[in-house]
Amino acid sequence: MDDALSRLLHDVRPHGVLLDESVLNPPWSLRFAEGAPLNLVVALRGAAWVTPEGGAPVRLPTASVVIVRGPEPYAIADGPDTAPLAVVHGAGRCTTPDGRSTVDGPLPMCGEEARPEGATVLLKATYQVRGSVTERVLAALPRIALVPAPSEGCPTFDMISRELRRDAPGQQVVLDRLLDLLLVASLREWFELSDTHTPTWYRAHRDPVIGPVLRLMHDDPARPWTVAGLAAEASTSRASFAQRFTELVGQPPMTYLTEWRIRTAADLLTRTGDTVEAVARRVGYSNAYALSVAFKRTLGVRPSEHRARSRGGAGAAGSAGSAGAVGVAGAVGVAGAVGVPGLVAASRVGA
Repeated sequence: MDDALSRLLHDVRPHGVLLDESVLNPPWSLRFAEGAPLNLVVALRGAAWVTPEGGAPVRLPTASVVIVRGPEPYAIADGPDTAPLAVVHGAGRCTTPDGRSTVDGPLPMCGEEARPEGATVLLKATYQVRGSVTERVLAALPRIALVPAPSEGCPTFDMISRELRRDAPGQQVVLDRLLDLLLVASLREWFELSDTHTPTWYRAHRDPVIGPVLRLMHDDPARPWTVAGLAAEASTSRASFAQRFTELVGQPPMTYLTEWRIRTAADLLTRTGDTVEAVARRVGYSNAYALSVAFKRTLGVRPSEHRARSRGGAGAAGSAGSAGAVGVAGAVGVAGAVGVPGLVAASRVGA
């Protein structure tokens, strides 16, 4: 099934994930100012508090997941009132809250001896997001999305923990794929927690009439679709189809189709070397001029401008992805990986 959530497997990736296991002694607190668009935190053992910049703290119970939508900073701590003791920046840099480097000595919260009564084990992954289609998914998320622990447990947690303790060829690829799985499964679970969380387009994919039509539009945007043609695919009348589609998706059929075509074109312009003319034909426009008019009307820029901007920032995003796309197992071991002395007890670093 090709839907906007499935596209996350292509558009949201942990790049060069770095994972650590370590121990933090309470009180501990880290502020993350990496600027990443999407983050995921799991309490494998113990609990923690996640506080978005300017927002209320959210408790993260054992085996629960928090999805943090960026790029604004956020803090992870042992309690809601614990002030940050270190700030994790992008590009492998960590400082004290007043901006001093942390390379001069261990912080009080760091220690190599485990304290079982207060030890917390966390998994943290930072994802770089590329793709215009994916913006629909991210826009549906709040600043903090809490996914409660599954009653039947989560095998993915165990698989990640086991892989962290191995030193075998292909480890980085395995961890990347497991983090892909964990993110998409968590997003799907959160969207299905209640109707208040579920965006209209997600519910529409489950509709027996509209769902199959949406997949047809996604699979073949170049086809010269009309409302009548889409209604025929759904085996319903044109008026009934248009009304049902608008109610479920939140947009009329052709408006939705135009937006999908333009966002697909935006992704093709970023990822491929196809000419604007070729991209236009792949998404249902007769020529480059027709695409350019619709593209500017929808996104505010011409296709050539979008390609130049996206590729101009690709190098910076790519290098940030290697250092900033950080997955952490342990009591927020990322801090040790980026410069908090005394934090890391053991680590597995991906190339």
